[in-house]
Amino acid sequence: MEKVCCVCRKTECPYKCPVCREPYCSIDCCKEHRANECQLFKSQENQVEEGNQNIVKYEFPTEDTVPVEKLNQLRHSEELRDCLKNPHVRDIMRAILSDKNPTNAIAVAMTEPIFVEMADACLKVVEPEINDKS
Repeated sequence: MEKVCCVCRKTECPYKCPVCREPYCSIDCCKEHRANECQLFKSQENQVEEGNQNIVKYEFPTEDTVPVEKLNQLRHSEELRDCLKNPHVRDIMRAILSDKNPTNAIAVAMTEPIFVEMADACLKVVEPEINDKS
């Protein structure tokens, strides 16, 4: 199946929006897409309706999968927000997202104290019971 840019309709797009999974071909198209039409990806298979709320479910969860509710809690972490204000942290995150080997890029990033601080802030929210024990 051919990937067509959701903005300019160019074919063979190498990128996907991390929010809605729509393909795009360039940073300009990404910016336009996010500004105009980006919405959280929701398919019938990935949702369970409970009352008036839609809960997104992972299609292929693993033992390391973080529950969506925990990921949503990251939005309210002041410590994480403070870390993300640092442009160096944001540059590291961009490098990880664009690297062909993100696992290796994360290993390199973990040598940077500011990135470790950001990762720890995430873990305090996502796995508080583990952080309480240490």
